[in-house]
Amino acid sequence: MGDAEVEALLVTNLPDMRYLCGFTGSNAALVVTANKAVFFTDGRYTTQAKEETEGVRVVISPKSALKDACALLDASAKRASFDPEHVTVAQLAQMRSMISGKKRRGFFSPLESPLIAEMRMVKDADELKLMAKAADLGNRVFNAVLPHIRSGATEVEVAAGLEFFARSMGAEGMSFDTIVASGPRSALPHGHASRQKLPRNGFVTLDFGVILNGYCSDMTRTVCLGKPGPGERQAYDAVLRAQEAAVDAVRPGVTCGEVDEAARSVLRKEGLGRYFTHSTGHGVGLEIHEQPRIAAEQTLALKPGMVVTIEPGVYLAGKFGIRIEDMIAVTDRGNKVLTPVQKTLIGL
Repeated sequence: MGDAEVEALLVTNLPDMRYLCGFTGSNAALVVTANKAVFFTDGRYTTQAKEETEGVRVVISPKSALKDACALLDASAKRASFDPEHVTVAQLAQMRSMISGKKRRGFFSPLESPLIAEMRMVKDADELKLMAKAADLGNRVFNAVLPHIRSGATEVEVAAGLEFFARSMGAEGMSFDTIVASGPRSALPHGHASRQKLPRNGFVTLDFGVILNGYCSDMTRTVCLGKPGPGERQAYDAVLRAQEAAVDAVRPGVTCGEVDEAARSVLRKEGLGRYFTHSTGHGVGLEIHEQPRIAAEQTLALKPGMVVTIEPGVYLAGKFGIRIEDMIAVTDRGNKVLTPVQKTLIGL
């Protein structure tokens, strides 16, 4: 905050608050200055806030945590900053309305760079252990659900089985809505599970993640029912080579754009480049999508402690789609794959 010339910071994003002080509830505001950190929440969390939080003074607000946080800022600071990625226009108007009239207009200003998001990009040793455990749970869930993927079962049934295994094995929840897309629907990059029955012959893409100790996992595997059709085996092998090329490129000092290009160049050589329609990956942590972004023209260099996904895919509308995704931790000398589940084509 000193380097960014931020006198006071108002934090309203709940994952940021969990990262900074440990709170896991659904309503709070946090004020951070050079010499204090004051945490505001409501009466529902009186006990929970005191048990969970560290490094902050807890204030239970009788009416509005945000209002009391703004009142403290109004009384003790000349100006305050906020993260514009997590404050709506309506919230900003509400915040400004709570500041005394003489200094209301210029009191709140957006951060030029997201301070907490930048901190969260690089995980410490304890976070990496938690993320490895979450990824390992995801690995075991995938292996458990494989025998239940069969022709005639619906996508919803497969998704429900996957989520049942996740919960029964200890997951706190799913990182996002589980994707199970089969046959021609596998060409939908975000084809959420439907009541369509799995085909006798065709691809089934499973994209899912679990939450464990607050941290997310994320992985995708595409399996095949019956025999691969014309061009399907070649396309799968091309995606696999692209994914492995990008994984091999992950190491400190390499830019996110260079990692993206490592995957994209393989698919271009195979004539499949135009069917790869999304970025190669993203950061993962307390949220399923965090910085950095692994995409074209991204100049941010990878650092040890970052955890990213590598997930190239190809999608031929009306025919089939393939995606393969791993979670990768950047290490001092290279990387570590956190989801080492079989990637060669699995036939069922």
